Amino acid sequence: MLWSLIYRKLKGNRGNTMISIYESERLCQLIRNKNNGATLDVQNNLLCFNGDSQEIEISEDTKRNYEGRQENINILPRLLRKFEENKAFEVHLQAYITKNIGTSSNENMNNLILNGATLEWLGNEVSCSVGMQKIDVLLSATQNEQKTLIPIELKCVPADESNLKQFQRYIEWLRQYYIPNRPCDIQPILLTRKSNNLTDSLINLIKDFNEDNKHDCKNLKFIVFDVRSDDLHFEELKFGR
Repeated sequence: MLWSLIYRKLKGNRGNTMISIYESERLCQLIRNKNNGATLDVQNNLLCFNGDSQEIEISEDTKRNYEGRQENINILPRLLRKFEENKAFEVHLQAYITKNIGTSSNENMNNLILNGATLEWLGNEVSCSVGMQKIDVLLSATQNEQKTLIPIELKCVPADESNLKQFQRYIEWLRQYYIPNRPCDIQPILLTRKSNNLTDSLINLIKDFNEDNKHDCKNLKFIVFDVRSDDLHFEELKFGR
């Protein structure tokens, strides 16, 4: 059974749960095996599962188009307003990144996060452990045939030491459940509000984190953001190992 589905059952929710690339590939293969390699000519119909025959069948119902709210939602004005009012806006920041990453909307953000790689998958609030931990944003990108997994922890306040402990738990989960199924590099990113109060203890913890994880992780990218010209501007701070 897929980890994403197990987690949803353990948590007791029945909402949508994104699955990773390797999980989707496995599901597709299981369906092919169940159908003995046969391809269904769906045309404009829907598929359903017959509980008696335990087979996927073509339903008599035809496909219906979504007719609900379809206008473009611009999260930026609300994000900027909360930024100026010093109110929490992590959910808005998460929506901004997931909506705009990999597009031409904010090249500054793309260059720092993707660094020239091509985005192939993204998820937000990705469940990762029975401790109810969630990775804010998780990206999978490719460059020169090399795959890189990019977990991003978002903070609308300046970063602190607890963020590194939280990140270490994410890395351990990815090593245990993701990397064995789809080997790739890991590029952790801590993205936080710009501050002039960066402590030596936090910088030393970042260096320790990089040293402890250097065998399979790239250096943690510490990216700060502020507002310039009515948009978010991102900047990377480098501390070494």
